Amino acid sequence: MNARLALMVVATVGCGLVGGVFFAFSTFVMPALARLPAPAGIAAMQSIDVTAVRPPLMLALFGTAAVCVILAILAVSGGPRPAALGVVSACLLYVVGNVVVTMVCNVPLNDALARTDPASLDGARLWAAYLETWTAWNHVRTVTALVAAALLGVSLTRS
Repeated sequence: MNARLALMVVATVGCGLVGGVFFAFSTFVMPALARLPAPAGIAAMQSIDVTAVRPPLMLALFGTAAVCVILAILAVSGGPRPAALGVVSACLLYVVGNVVVTMVCNVPLNDALARTDPASLDGARLWAAYLETWTAWNHVRTVTALVAAALLGVSLTRS
């Protein structure tokens, strides 16, 4: 297997893995936390946010982005190939829809929640808004990661 093909496989699996993590949050983690009383939901999410920022998820999220950047550069500089447009589209979709959305939308919400006292009235108000906004942006991350994985998968068949 050549290096470009290996990178495509890694990116495809990475996009699918990250999309699966975000899918889990969108479909059952956040709805489960929303069912809890606000102080318990806030405390649970604060704990999740601390444990999420560790090598397994960070490597999957940002390592996949790094591989996507390399693949996009190779696709653009490698001359015309049938899969080039799909690869560039997938990589751009993943980087913008996952890394940029995470840093610009989800992380600031997590930071605000981290500073909140779970038992406070302000915490309960923030939690209600957080659940709606954070989850909406997480849906974006889910869809973009999974569509990127699908595009890369199709591109693999055309390489």
